[in-house]
Amino acid sequence: MITQNFTLSKQQSVCYDFNIMIQKIKSFGLDGINAYVVDVEVDVSRGLPGFTLVGLPDASVKESKERVASAIKNSGYKFPLGKIIVNLAPADMRKEGPIYDLAIAAGILAVCGDENLADPPFDPSGYALIGELGLDGEVRRINGVLPILLSAKQLGVEKIIVPTGNMEEASFVQGIDVYGADSLISIVDFLRGDERALKKVEQNSFDKIKKEVTYNEDLKFVKGQYMAKRALEIAAAGGHNILLIGPPGSGKTMLAKCFPTIMPDMTLSESFETTKIHSVAGLLYADDVKGLVVRRPFRAPHHTASQVALVGGGTKSKPGEISLAHNGVLFLDELPEYPRVCLEVLRQPLEDNRITIARAHATVEYPASFTMLASMNPCPCGFFGSRIERCTCTGVARSNYIKKLSGPLMDRIDIHMEADNVKYSDLASDTNEEPSAEVKKRVEVARQIQRERFTKTNIYCNAKMSQSHVKKYCVLDSVGEKVLARAFDKLQLSARAYSRILKVARTIADLDGCENITSDHVSEAVGYRSLDRKYS
Repeated sequence: MITQNFTLSKQQSVCYDFNIMIQKIKSFGLDGINAYVVDVEVDVSRGLPGFTLVGLPDASVKESKERVASAIKNSGYKFPLGKIIVNLAPADMRKEGPIYDLAIAAGILAVCGDENLADPPFDPSGYALIGELGLDGEVRRINGVLPILLSAKQLGVEKIIVPTGNMEEASFVQGIDVYGADSLISIVDFLRGDERALKKVEQNSFDKIKKEVTYNEDLKFVKGQYMAKRALEIAAAGGHNILLIGPPGSGKTMLAKCFPTIMPDMTLSESFETTKIHSVAGLLYADDVKGLVVRRPFRAPHHTASQVALVGGGTKSKPGEISLAHNGVLFLDELPEYPRVCLEVLRQPLEDNRITIARAHATVEYPASFTMLASMNPCPCGFFGSRIERCTCTGVARSNYIKKLSGPLMDRIDIHMEADNVKYSDLASDTNEEPSAEVKKRVEVARQIQRERFTKTNIYCNAKMSQSHVKKYCVLDSVGEKVLARAFDKLQLSARAYSRILKVARTIADLDGCENITSDHVSEAVGYRSLDRKYS
């Protein structure tokens, strides 16, 4: 609890005559990417002047008393000279951020009884308010507006006032009246009956902005590397994790950057869920996104990134890179260079598609359903197996380099693909390479087959199949069984690797339009276990 006494001069704009009453205004708080209602209760009474905030406020909420007081006075309204108590209910949930400034200011003005607001009456009831106030009364943009609006709609809130800076984000939520405000004065005028003071947010079209998505990268600019392109196509079609192995300059990074261009378009629900994460993290406008994430995320953290940066956390339990890559791609370049502890924390989200961040003050769960795309050199010098330059590493050095990656982590990577240096003839060729748009069409067809296969389930691609689904949809013929049995014994595969091979084979069959998995599909899937073949 924080109490501050105010010493006001005669020149300051204060209100000594106020109603003895309590004003309750709805606002919202954030718990991960979900919002909950916060009742902002304002009580102003005669007594020793002071401003008390209760309800587990953090430092930024506690500081709102200074912002609110200055915003009210600098907007030309009188500030009450009395005992002000603001309660943020429920009192057992920690409140964070400057999101409650508008609701607190509106509550104080409603209680004050200032003659400037008496006729017509100032009535904030019926509206929820969220937003940060500047000292001059300006309403500033905040984080997390989309999850707040979606939750407000579910909770039956019909009208809400948000900062104008968040109007683009708010324009995609239907079924709720949203108004954009740029100043405290405009909000007061609006709530006194001037409907022109605030602009009602107009509905935006998801399909319209989805058509505007463009990429700077395209597979048509990648010469050669036909096997690697095939592997990327399979990974995109089935949602499989993939590792590209090759010497420096072989085009691994360029191939990785092209990967989102062949992935299926985002659905509205995927876009909403991804936008909620970016909005809570404060990256929605930093990423130059027009209110909604419609392009699949491509996150590429540096190998010096900390464990917290990858999985999330910190004092406010913010989402990490794996959550920011939700419904998109997490690209880990030079995989063995990442600290072992950082790589091992990926094992659970790769399996469960979500991450739970447990800290002393809160436990937050974020979705983390992403495709992991990694790259690495085959050895410390980078040239083992290259046809251009000779490797200078010893066998022990190569073995130790590979052992930086644990077996359980490698088991969770479905496809290991080797990419050698590109030939000069390929680079100099005038032949047009297949563009990403053509590959994407085949990926979309395969994904449609999978959507129909997994109707009425929460599974949307082969990589997410449970063991019961694998047993049902990945049945092999006798020849395919023999191929897989031979590979299992020779490569000493784990049970998880066995399951991953079946899922990849199912995706290859879908790309071929085959209802049944053949021995050719199994053979190709086994061929994508490069590290198992070399280092088992």
